[in-house]
Amino acid sequence: MTPSKILFCFCLSFIFGIFLSSFFVPHLLYLGGGLILGLVFISVFWEYKKIVIAGFCILFFVFGVWRHQTFLSKIEDFRIKKFIKKEVNLIGLIEGEPDIREKSTKLTIKIEEIKYDGQWQSDFEGKILVTAWRYPEYRYGDKLKIIGRLEEPKIFEGFNYKNYLLKDGILAVMDFPEIELIGKGFGNPVIKAIFSFKNKLKESLNSVMSPPQSALSEALIFGDEENISKDWKEKLNLTGTRHIAAVSGMNITIICGLILNFLLFLGFWRHQAFYFSVILIILYILMIGAPASAIRAGIMGILFLTAQHFGRISTGSRAIVFAATLMLAINPLLLKLDIGFQLSFLAILGLIYLQPIFLDFFKKIPKFLQLRQTLSSTISAQFLTFPILIYNFGQISLISPFINILIVPLLPTITILGFIFSFIGIIFQPLGWILSFPAWLLLTYLLKIIGFFSKISFAFLTLKNVHWIFLLISYLTLGLLTWRLQESQKLKFLKY
Repeated sequence: MTPSKILFCFCLSFIFGIFLSSFFVPHLLYLGGGLILGLVFISVFWEYKKIVIAGFCILFFVFGVWRHQTFLSKIEDFRIKKFIKKEVNLIGLIEGEPDIREKSTKLTIKIEEIKYDGQWQSDFEGKILVTAWRYPEYRYGDKLKIIGRLEEPKIFEGFNYKNYLLKDGILAVMDFPEIELIGKGFGNPVIKAIFSFKNKLKESLNSVMSPPQSALSEALIFGDEENISKDWKEKLNLTGTRHIAAVSGMNITIICGLILNFLLFLGFWRHQAFYFSVILIILYILMIGAPASAIRAGIMGILFLTAQHFGRISTGSRAIVFAATLMLAINPLLLKLDIGFQLSFLAILGLIYLQPIFLDFFKKIPKFLQLRQTLSSTISAQFLTFPILIYNFGQISLISPFINILIVPLLPTITILGFIFSFIGIIFQPLGWILSFPAWLLLTYLLKIIGFFSKISFAFLTLKNVHWIFLLISYLTLGLLTWRLQESQKLKFLKY
């Protein structure tokens, strides 16, 4: 075995340890037994390479279990947990960009001090999620004094909100407390500058374009749905296109592939298009505020483009697994609790294993406007993600694949055009308004497509309480189908 294959096996063992620990709490005796067995394999059978590799795989598996359990225990031992269901007076900083809704704002607060029973207590680890009124507005880095009742996050039917927040280290929530602003500018100056630039872009966008096109453009570029009306949100749900209005792992993964095709269409050489694609992806992630989910998806997308650029697409899956291992070593809760992580990982695997197959399948489609490449990358990225989407959201649009083919290839073009006219609009608004016209036409096309297909009554199904067995059967079937398609592709290649 080559060194890269050996490392690949170690990474898979580590990930499998985290996976198992995410669903079962193994007894210390089993972990100790595994540790001893691995050490025996390595020390006693040192001359036998395969047995030594198996020994190290066992050690990495045990390390994965240990890492998950210790990480989870550390979060659950945060002192903030003992204040749940109690009225508290606390001081904390807004960490991350406020999530602005129609009538409210979600604030992630990193706690500095808590006053309980008349005494201030400091040296806290942990965060809470505060739901505040839409106004007055608060920004990243503001220091707030908050008085209210801490509650444990609720578990809704079909959605474990508690686990969703747990992956980010949030153990408690507080709804509409008393808030007093006591300071500004305490955050990281670089992050603060990124958020400030993003807000200027949003203001410029809304000044040169009117709704509903401006609302959809804002959602496509920044992942902010606050200005999309309830009617249009419902239409997005009915057509299975709500994902385009969110900065999801799958979206960024698809955009990574489509930006390269877009630059090739503009006439860039492949070498130039690769480096420009990487730069544009990094700028895009910074522009949307660099959320952790976008950073993870961006890393995976750049690794895929790198493997593709250097002609090592066959080993691209190893690079993705290496990246996933590093991310899970930092936060092992992502594997089970972060849908964005799952979507970006599966979308990249779809691009690696299925894009060549779909390129051959669509060989009769002309290369004009990079249409064949764009279509194959769009379908490939979405192919492996549908079971996860159905399992987590219990909804399926029967016409979603067809609609996505019609609109997803346009996303990188709209994103790039939106960034350009918004940026120029900051400098000179009339020119920004003129340059926004091509993006307005494309956005109007998207809205017409979504509006038309949302009227088809039979196109949407709701599936309640989807069992995990569905997920298992789906991915076993898709894995077998992918393997058969690859084998037939190899046979076809050998004939020529």
